[in-house]
Amino acid sequence: MNPFEDHYLNMTRRQFFSKSAAGIGGLALGSLMGNNLFGNSPMEAGSLGAPHFAPKAKRVIYLFQNGGPAQQDLFDYKPGLTDKFDLDLPDSVRGEQRITGMTSGQARFPIAPSTFKFNRHENNEDGLWVSELYPHTGAMAKELCVVKSMHTSAINHEPGITFLQTGSELPGRPSFGSWASYGLGSANENLPGFVVMISQGFGNMQAISSRLWSSGFLPSEHQGVNFRGSENPVLFLKDPKGIKRTDRRRMLDLLALQNHEESQRSNDPEVAARISQYEMAYRMQMSVPDLANTQDESKETLDMYGPNVLTPGSYASNCLMARRLAERGVRFIQLYNRGWDQHNNLPDQIRKQADATDQPQAALLKDLKRRGMLDDTLVIWGGEFGRTTYCQGQLSKDNYGRDHHPRCFTMWFAGGGIKPGISYGKTDDFGYNIVENPVHVHDLHATLMHLMGIDHERLSFRHQGRDFRLTDVHGHVMHDILA
Repeated sequence: MNPFEDHYLNMTRRQFFSKSAAGIGGLALGSLMGNNLFGNSPMEAGSLGAPHFAPKAKRVIYLFQNGGPAQQDLFDYKPGLTDKFDLDLPDSVRGEQRITGMTSGQARFPIAPSTFKFNRHENNEDGLWVSELYPHTGAMAKELCVVKSMHTSAINHEPGITFLQTGSELPGRPSFGSWASYGLGSANENLPGFVVMISQGFGNMQAISSRLWSSGFLPSEHQGVNFRGSENPVLFLKDPKGIKRTDRRRMLDLLALQNHEESQRSNDPEVAARISQYEMAYRMQMSVPDLANTQDESKETLDMYGPNVLTPGSYASNCLMARRLAERGVRFIQLYNRGWDQHNNLPDQIRKQADATDQPQAALLKDLKRRGMLDDTLVIWGGEFGRTTYCQGQLSKDNYGRDHHPRCFTMWFAGGGIKPGISYGKTDDFGYNIVENPVHVHDLHATLMHLMGIDHERLSFRHQGRDFRLTDVHGHVMHDILA
């Protein structure tokens, strides 16, 4: 359908709704204010109306490790490399792979075995090897599905992160969380359906920009809402001095009527989105202070998340906040944890990163499980790519760096319909190439949407004359890892 036909079709729909009851503005406001005009649930329905099939995961918590964690120092155990210290990675292994400008000029590609010990943790198969850096996470092995055969086409951070978050290396597409919000709607009328939090790590930290949680060409009410790392996660929650809440309500009602008139005049869907966002902001004045108040958490729970749990913006605090958001029905919760870009001095930097992340993320899994929420909450952990087996720069026994490596990396998943206690996929003896069950980013997205009850081939949005979807024209559901 061409854009002109789209335009007239939208006008026809809008004219219909404008003549129905109090018009589309009244319908929107009635739903948003919980008036329940037609007996429907006050919770917002997504574009699907209902999932394509029964979902295993009602909500997602995505622990995105920004920078590219070194899989061979955390989860992809390669003890055979110890005897190959400082030997050149064979050309037959490296092949014709594209490498970054940071190591393309190196005269040698010396193998850098991990300096860390690995421990075997009991799971449901034959034991999961996890680095000594992650004892708490390793102790949760029975809940984890560790995929060691992830791969991507992006070799640098910006396109790599964009690809994992939006399904495209080019900026401008809707984020995964926005697609989930658009397709399924919100499960809590008083909080956004998609919330983003950021924590600062150690060492080299890549930039994080709001376009990563943008709704792109989807209606703007589906963009992620960034909760700040402070005592007040959202600005301007309190009414100004001299303004009562009833005054704010009257002001918003008047503003909504004006926006409704503008919506009918311009036929611009973003005006209706603006009404929705103003109403959400009003309701968040009540819901967010309650969310941020952790005084109702027991000492046992706080201790479980670690010593930094009460430091706003820390990874521990954000993990706890993610659980509180999940139990309040927020559909998609995205944590960005910076600091995994370790081109040099990796042993020191990764120790600090692991120390800050290990206990909180394990506590999140424990907390969800003991509350009966893990079965229908999908937890995702991973970065935009992995890191090379060979060293970048100078190599010594206890110091090395690793370059970007899109050819293989590790992610783990838990809960929400994922088969627990398994490893999936395998890399070669050098930890450089995938030799079993490769999983592409599009496959990942297809599988995660499947767990949320969405057929990734059927959720699309028409933009500029083309139907777009998160997985573009790719993606296969990984049935082998589904419970």
